[in-house]
Amino acid sequence: MTYQPIIPSNGIVGWNFLQATYDKQFETFTKDAVLQRETDYFVENIGNVKSAEDLLSDTRLLTVALDAFGLGEDIYKKAYLEKILTDGTAADDALANKLGDDRYVQFSNAFGFGPGDTVKTGSAQEMADLVFTNKVQSFEEAVGEQEASMRVALYGQRELVNVAGEESSVDTKWFNVMGQSALREMFEIALGLPESLSQIDLDQQLETFKDRASSVFGTEDVADFADPELMEKLVITYLAREQLTSFEASQSAGATALMLLQS
Repeated sequence: MTYQPIIPSNGIVGWNFLQATYDKQFETFTKDAVLQRETDYFVENIGNVKSAEDLLSDTRLLTVALDAFGLGEDIYKKAYLEKILTDGTAADDALANKLGDDRYVQFSNAFGFGPGDTVKTGSAQEMADLVFTNKVQSFEEAVGEQEASMRVALYGQRELVNVAGEESSVDTKWFNVMGQSALREMFEIALGLPESLSQIDLDQQLETFKDRASSVFGTEDVADFADPELMEKLVITYLAREQLTSFEASQSAGATALMLLQS
């Protein structure tokens, strides 16, 4: 990418700047020739895809499709992806439903290759929406190259709305949060939880997240974060704590370096 998003600092100051300039920066970013070429190719050719096998056989199409859901790292897992696509999401035992990560459900639903589903690759609007999401994900990735915490905040703000809106139990929503690394990181830092939390029993992790969320944000229900004010509080708390952690780490590193020089 030739355009690099401008992030003047980390923390709340950087976030406020990014929010104020987001539309302009996103517009400039999406004019990039490489990104436009790949999305144009997707739009021109996705209508010819009639099956999961067709999609998996075209790396350029598959790359855009996976990147739209933040699943680009799975590009070489063809058998795994085929199972996700052909299982669909209607059955409880469909692979996408068993992974604890809603991105796979969204990926499978986007194409409609499952049993009894209607194939969606011929829908210009559905595929245009997917292309737009791909551009959003690409922009967030570019933001993350400048400041990782901003990518987490952008993704968390966007994806948490999807998780919050699911027709599922409180616990299932939390398991989805825990299964997505960016969402988990945002909540762990905002709630002041250690990374080592992942090493204890899963049910204990769940109760810890719920208890801390109730204490810090006044609710244990992920659905409540669909409220813009609560969402903003979560993002700001995450960024403030992350900035403090980064500052403390740099101070510690500086003190260590000084000790080594003095010795």
